Amino acid sequence: MKLLGRLLGDDGETGEPRVGLFVDGPNVLRSEFDVDLDDVREEADQWGRLAITRLYVDEHATPGLIQAAEARGFEVVVTSGDVDVKLAVDATAAGADGAIDLLAIVSRDTDFKPVLESVGERGIRTLAIAPGEHGRSDALRNAAQNATTLEE
Repeated sequence: MKLLGRLLGDDGETGEPRVGLFVDGPNVLRSEFDVDLDDVREEADQWGRLAITRLYVDEHATPGLIQAAEARGFEVVVTSGDVDVKLAVDATAAGADGAIDLLAIVSRDTDFKPVLESVGERGIRTLAIAPGEHGRSDALRNAAQNATTLEE
């Protein structure tokens, strides 16, 4: 991690990059992907210290999902509007505010391509995490400086 910290910048405390993890719940937490939130955290944690860990869901999310996500250390953001818009605005703001050194977006939605590009232009490293090979977006993968796919 020391080499990765030097490459990406660090938080001034641990020497590790500060990672902002933003998960597109409706797009990723689907039965066909069988995504485990522990695996999502573990993947992002390999890239540095998790400074922001958020799961975005709509008003139809079950209380059980919200409780499980919170138990795994996620801040759950419930929105009655478009989940993509809220996630995009928050992720862009985290990059602009200097709160993170690396932005990780977990999604298969190409709507997040401009977010990755905008944050990357500000010197923030970017990571696209796909929910599985079947759910990988080539547009997100190509827009991000780094990309990975969760095991299915």
